[in-house]
Amino acid sequence: MSGAASIPPPWSHNRRRWYLRGVGAAYSLPGWILATAYVGFAGLAKESGFTLGETVFMTAIVWALPANVVLIGGILSGASLPWAAFGVALSSFRMMPMVVALMPELKGKRTRRLTLYFLSHFVAVTSWVLAMERVRGVPRDMRTVWFLGLGSTLLVTNTVLVGIVYLLVGSLPAPVTAALLFLTPIYFLTSLWGSAREGAAHVAMLCGLVLGPIFHMLWPRFDLLAAGLVGGVVAFAFHRLTARRVGR
Repeated sequence: MSGAASIPPPWSHNRRRWYLRGVGAAYSLPGWILATAYVGFAGLAKESGFTLGETVFMTAIVWALPANVVLIGGILSGASLPWAAFGVALSSFRMMPMVVALMPELKGKRTRRLTLYFLSHFVAVTSWVLAMERVRGVPRDMRTVWFLGLGSTLLVTNTVLVGIVYLLVGSLPAPVTAALLFLTPIYFLTSLWGSAREGAAHVAMLCGLVLGPIFHMLWPRFDLLAAGLVGGVVAFAFHRLTARRVGR
């Protein structure tokens, strides 16, 4: 009797059920917050002169909001395509530790590497946070299907949303359009500030807020890189100093 109770549902039905659970996980508070940020990105892309096709393509292929913003900034600053791609790669390098931490959680006994490579495209801050919080409640052999539901839903929903908002931005009043443009930086600032576990992260963000406008006036083509480098060094020094004081 106990052996019969442990028999899982049919394989195809089980996969469908866990995929839909992943879809449901995407429509959560973090998912809706991400959607508001992409609303702002759509307005930013249109105001920057990008076409609807280019904006939707960037959203689906790059699938990292900071990298999309960096790409737009690089193109508007006159940077060549290789340099713009290099900036996108640098901004997306932060995803590598997330992928390294998540993939072992998704891997089952029969999971192919090609499947993990494909799923890594859906790794972003929101999907990673949701996955790391909930994946251990998913059976090991259903985790790739569950994450596919989560990641694909976030990507498709926000890609479609970007296209819709892009078409509506021109018909909206100017104050509403301006407010949409500010949703993206507000989302990043509040989410990063709230999730920071150490004071050094707060120092880094404050340095970025102060140094960003200064370097934009002094060195517009490398303002993000310079502000990030200087702010990172200051934050690292702050971390080492506080660590020494605690050690004493």
